[in-house]
Amino acid sequence: MKKVGVIGLWHLGSVLCASWSKLGYEVVGFDYEKSRVDDLLNGISPVFEPNLNKTINYGLKNNTLNFSNNIEALNDCDFILLSYDTPVDNNDSCDVTILEKSVDDVASIMKDNSILIVSSQSPVGYCSNLEKILIKKNNTLNLAYSPENLRLGEAIECYLNPGRIILGTSNKETERRCLSFLESITDNILTMNIESSEVVKHGINSFLALSVVFANNLSDICEESGANINDVVNGMKSDIRIGKKAYLSPGIGFSGGTLGRDLKVLDDFNTKKSGHANLFGHIHKANLERKTIITKKIVKLLRNEKEKTVGILGLTYKPGTSTLRRSLPLEIVNLLMKEKISVKVFDPKADYTELNSEPKFIIAKDVDDVSSDVDLLILLTEWEEFKHLDWDIIKEKMKTPIIFDTKNFLDGKIIKENKITYYSLGGNNE
Repeated sequence: MKKVGVIGLWHLGSVLCASWSKLGYEVVGFDYEKSRVDDLLNGISPVFEPNLNKTINYGLKNNTLNFSNNIEALNDCDFILLSYDTPVDNNDSCDVTILEKSVDDVASIMKDNSILIVSSQSPVGYCSNLEKILIKKNNTLNLAYSPENLRLGEAIECYLNPGRIILGTSNKETERRCLSFLESITDNILTMNIESSEVVKHGINSFLALSVVFANNLSDICEESGANINDVVNGMKSDIRIGKKAYLSPGIGFSGGTLGRDLKVLDDFNTKKSGHANLFGHIHKANLERKTIITKKIVKLLRNEKEKTVGILGLTYKPGTSTLRRSLPLEIVNLLMKEKISVKVFDPKADYTELNSEPKFIIAKDVDDVSSDVDLLILLTEWEEFKHLDWDIIKEKMKTPIIFDTKNFLDGKIIKENKITYYSLGGNNE
């Protein structure tokens, strides 16, 4: 059985360690942060993800998984996965510093003929730079790019059952060896050159981003015209050219940096080549404006209130995770506070230690607490447990029984039956 190394142990890396260990491989995870490594050695993952702690502990117990902050621990690995969650700045531009440092360091200790598989998101053309770093230090080393396909909240299941894997390589021998390795997960592997595999990832995320922006704009038109976005989307999905799984759910926009990062890569690439803005830049700008549009909708619902207090259901980037990094719900909360609105927040898993400073909003201990004496209750993150709340009790807690469902996630019919005014997006409020 081949030995697998993983570099970078936040969300992506810890999931990859757990997954390959679960498949029976001997796995060593490396990270520069000793505290993170120490937590993982004690079975504590750096971010909440369903079944992640359980799977890590299983690997530790069965001696198929280990962690280290000494990069020498990777010196006998056949495959090393570069799995840092590529940082982005507030404008969604990539910071690839950690990727370059990791490759430069690991290239010095990799055994001959081993392969570095980059899973971290990287700008198109960047992997060829990483390959040059490897070959300069040891010309027997090889590099491949296989972009991650995780979804927060279902990452392990998603990684081990991907439907297909994208694999980019620069030569047939590296391709052959990577195919043999990755077939442990699936035999549906699409092979191509490295640049194509980079653009595939950019293309998928940019297309999804376009779908989000499209659905949001369409829902605004529905609200103004008397149409119902749910009926419109159902009608659109009935067309086989669009299909039932189309990404057409109106909401508050996309966040977290993942989709924005790919838009920025393609926008920057096009701008450098053509010298003017392009489609990808327009999509990115439209999404940035969405949080302001949602905030204005909330302010409008509160127009008759003098001292305004709202309760927020959900603050994380998306359901199924604890992270507040680049959380759009958090950005909307900050915009509301700038409007002199008092805010209470309840999220079942949010890691408030990720905040840069003491929050100016109130952290509620449960749903009853966040509902108490508020003028409006707003759903921002669609946690499954929010579908099963006792709306009759919530109505009695609220100062004014009004719900704004920014994800069209809740059962509006049941909420209305409990004598609560229910607003959602896209004209679905009759």
